[in-house]
Amino acid sequence: MAPIPMYALELNKIELPDMGDSAGALISPAEEKQYGEAFFRSLHSQVEINQDSEIQDYIQTIGEKLVANSDTPSYPFHFFVVLENDINAFAGPGGYIGVNSGLILMTEAESELASVMAHEIAHVTQRHLYRSYESSSRLSIPMAAATLGAILLGTQSAAAGQAAIMAIQAGSVQFQIDFTREHEAEADRVGMQTLSNSTYDPRSMPTFFERLQQSTRYAGQNIPEFLRTHPVTASRISDSRGRADNYPYKQYPDSLTYQLIKTKLHVLLSKNDNEIHAILQARLNQGLPEQRTVAQYGLGLFALKTQNFVGAETIFQGLIKDNPEQSHYAAALARTALESSNYKLALTRYQKLTAQFPDNNAMKLEYVSALLKTGDPNTAKNLLLSLPLKTQKLPVFSQLLAQTYGDLNQPAESHRYLADYYFAIGETQQAILQLRLAQQIRGISSQMMAILREKLTFLWNVSEQEHRNR
Repeated sequence: MAPIPMYALELNKIELPDMGDSAGALISPAEEKQYGEAFFRSLHSQVEINQDSEIQDYIQTIGEKLVANSDTPSYPFHFFVVLENDINAFAGPGGYIGVNSGLILMTEAESELASVMAHEIAHVTQRHLYRSYESSSRLSIPMAAATLGAILLGTQSAAAGQAAIMAIQAGSVQFQIDFTREHEAEADRVGMQTLSNSTYDPRSMPTFFERLQQSTRYAGQNIPEFLRTHPVTASRISDSRGRADNYPYKQYPDSLTYQLIKTKLHVLLSKNDNEIHAILQARLNQGLPEQRTVAQYGLGLFALKTQNFVGAETIFQGLIKDNPEQSHYAAALARTALESSNYKLALTRYQKLTAQFPDNNAMKLEYVSALLKTGDPNTAKNLLLSLPLKTQKLPVFSQLLAQTYGDLNQPAESHRYLADYYFAIGETQQAILQLRLAQQIRGISSQMMAILREKLTFLWNVSEQEHRNR
């Protein structure tokens, strides 16, 4: 990659390329939205997408902060975590950006995580994805989404990706989505500006790339897929460090939430209970007081994971006593009551917490579960329908609403929203089955029947396209 001169000039606002290029002309915003939704649905059937509301809320919050400080703040993005130990992040169509849990756990600072996300955001805003596969722009939406999904899935599992690619190559449709060196340099440059505008450390980008390169120097063929799709060379690190050094230096402390989410992922994904417990126990006597408190939180989560409810209760009670305004500790205590089947206590705690943290939608979803466990579907329904649109788009929302309507003895509505849930996670045939079951219910209104017919027509069309593209 040729060196980029005059780094200081890049501190000024970067001019984006002309969006009137062929990629911009051939793909409308509506098509982008459809590509993205289809891609995200297909992804659910291939890899494990995080469903933990706290983790989702965190990654979405970081992403939205970056987007708000990018050159396209109005572009609709959706951020999510893939529960895989492989180190990877990728930008899908329609602004769907995935970050592997393995990458999050490898970062040593919140700015490093933000730097990777800013880089992926830049791939989207600069339309690199579409410019890279422009030759296949005449594909149908399911075909294009499947092709994109197959290539990106290859970054998670080579076997799964290769099998998917082979399955959709009918008609000799073949292309490679490899970001060019120019695309990578542009994503670094634009991403770094977004990073700085968002009050994250610009130096974190070259720092993370350098550490990633060094840690995999002797990996042979087993290098992280992130390095395969985003090659990190010495000149690229040097270029990004040169740009970063032109930004004024200041301290960029990690948020407590970053540390808590990393710890939560460590505990949830650990396959060796003895090892993670020993690590957390050792951290109780290391680092700053805040870091020791985070280790205590991890031990509480470990106790909860291993169903040591008494131990979890004791740890979280102690954390709340010293940190009464910390929502993660309070939510963990309420979750302890819920998972130990002490539903009345859980309900009391969630009632208090939703009043104390009225904007915490992750907590409200857990509150709904407590309401359903204690036989109060009416309150659960009202709470669900009051949630913001971005929360209502999560699969868990449709799943909980389906359960709520079932408890309200409204089976048609229950099947309707269960169909939405199955469709959201890529199970189209299950979604169709739920709508057919809804149609068979006696006494449903003509309005509901019309809604079911419209949804079925849509799903049949999707199913037919999926079948043709196999």
